[in-house]
Amino acid sequence: MDNYEQFKKDVFQLTKIDLNAYKERQMKRRIDALIAKHKVATYSAYVQLLKTDKERFDEFVNYLTINVSEFYRNPELWKVMEKEIVPVILEKTKSPKIWSAACSTGDEPYSLVMMLNQFFPLSQIHIIATDIDKQVLDKARMGLYNEKSLKGLPAGFLKKYFTQVNEQNYQINADVKKCVEFKEHNLLKDPYPSNCDLIVCRNVLIYFTEEAKVDIYKKFNDSLRPEGFLFVGSTEQIIQPAALGYKTYRSFFYRKE
Repeated sequence: MDNYEQFKKDVFQLTKIDLNAYKERQMKRRIDALIAKHKVATYSAYVQLLKTDKERFDEFVNYLTINVSEFYRNPELWKVMEKEIVPVILEKTKSPKIWSAACSTGDEPYSLVMMLNQFFPLSQIHIIATDIDKQVLDKARMGLYNEKSLKGLPAGFLKKYFTQVNEQNYQINADVKKCVEFKEHNLLKDPYPSNCDLIVCRNVLIYFTEEAKVDIYKKFNDSLRPEGFLFVGSTEQIIQPAALGYKTYRSFFYRKE
């Protein structure tokens, strides 16, 4: 293999994804495995392939962005959200602004819609959902899911919010889809939404360097209203929340100070 440093620059030119912000050993191993799969000898040759083959380019971006998602991931934390976090938010506003960042295939924002439907009719719910990967956003907009990704749903939700299309797959209902606005967004370089009451960003920042994580947590803080909440993944506790403008409210839930 030739120069990985140059490869990172080339990838940024092509995709606007900054590989310097990711943990290098882990990311390089993933990329090397993908290049080997296509029997390409050098990084520069792989860059040429990405420039000329849209299918390979889409595959590469999808592979880089590590999409693993499921509905109501860590169900006990969604119970905390429903019983403790949302009621506190609703003391401040009856129309909360909610952002699902790095939303992958839509499991998370659609989970938010279903949870919020315990408080509001669907016609009053609006979630901003963003991801860097166009392919997963297309999947999210399609709203077709297999049984495995739905296993954590509360009792009755599958029947209420989905239509079974075959033995293993379910289509999320159109009235749930309408509640989510999907947009392309790069956490490392694009402007963030403002005045959010709740930001949900889970199981994504583990792939970033400490410096990139700190920067993103600060930007999230700027995006929140005073006393707004950030909900992170079960492997992503913020070590010194006060230094970044947060206080711990519950495990994995942080409130802007």
